Amino acid sequence: MSFVSVFNELPFRALERKSRETSIGEVKECLSREGRELEDFSRLISPAANEMLELLCARSQQITRQRFGKVIRFFAPLYLSNECINNCKYCGFSRDNPILRVTLSLEEVRREAAALKEQGFRNLLLVAGEHSKFVSNSYLADCVRMLHAEFPSVSLEVGPMDLEEYRPICAAGAEGLVVYQETYDRTVYAEVHTAGPKRDFDWRLETPERAYAAGFRRLGIGALHGLSDWRLEALAVAAHAQYLLKHCWKAQVTISVPRLRPHAGEFQPLTHMTDRELVQLVAALRISFPDVGLVLSTREQARLRDGLIPLGITMISAGSHTEPGGYTGAGKEKIHRTERGRIVELAAGASEWAGISGMATNATGQFEISDNRPADEVARRVRSMGYEPVWKDWDAALSE
Repeated sequence: MSFVSVFNELPFRALERKSRETSIGEVKECLSREGRELEDFSRLISPAANEMLELLCARSQQITRQRFGKVIRFFAPLYLSNECINNCKYCGFSRDNPILRVTLSLEEVRREAAALKEQGFRNLLLVAGEHSKFVSNSYLADCVRMLHAEFPSVSLEVGPMDLEEYRPICAAGAEGLVVYQETYDRTVYAEVHTAGPKRDFDWRLETPERAYAAGFRRLGIGALHGLSDWRLEALAVAAHAQYLLKHCWKAQVTISVPRLRPHAGEFQPLTHMTDRELVQLVAALRISFPDVGLVLSTREQARLRDGLIPLGITMISAGSHTEPGGYTGAGKEKIHRTERGRIVELAAGASEWAGISGMATNATGQFEISDNRPADEVARRVRSMGYEPVWKDWDAALSE
């Protein structure tokens, strides 16, 4: 039975109502015992639990130190392409956005990776829009194969593929796959995904299972907060994590907690999640899933990121760029602009650039980041808090 079948039977609305009706006494009772069911998680994300945030954070910090020690794993996103055939209202890469697009060549990918290696990164997340013409599984396999010799940890965040398409990418050396459902609310999902293969909710929801069957040993999931009620999304993510921990038990599971950020296009968040609620969610996830990695990106401001590190976060990005070629300027010479499906080729320095306000000659990023600190500055801050930044936590040689 796939998670889709499980998902369809879960009473998320009833659990969300129970969450809102939870008393402080029930939260205390939940914290007093071991073991966490989905109903317990609903209590930890309740308004009543928000009033006890200090207690939740203390428990979360205790569990994190016990299970992970005082280390923070660093990674860098490396954007390969911003080409995409999907229309997703909330995404800067959406196919109808008139943005500057580029797909990096293998040599340009190597240059980007070399710049990240010089900063200290040994853990890369390769990111791309969904477009089989520009971002095929063979292209991804070639990228992974080239990088694997220098980077012991290479993961992907790309459009979902079938099992057989994943196998050569795993064989090339990829160890992790990240796929956010974006929203687990079927109604909202249909409203914000207006065209392209991403409209298939169930196909996307089953992606981690196909990835596991293909051989990926790290599976990353999450919801993009700002599309539907955050408690409903959190309950669905928790249910998904429970399923993967049980059925894909040979893989490590990570959960990310991204919130919507400004991007190309005019889409505004449909819901709002406060900083305090984000802190509560991180604490609730850590208490409920002691051994799951919790990921925080540069979407969040520096002060909030620093504050969340002791409370349950185990993996962060730093010094990130969300556009192809962002670290070295690679790919500038072949950027093109898209206008409602029409492609206009632009050579670097051509007069047409003057009509594209603020874009200069860089490909358009997926979203604006909030924490603009260089990676070494973030690492110094992590050390000053008494934690050790980990750039590389395993070596392929140890598993051969």
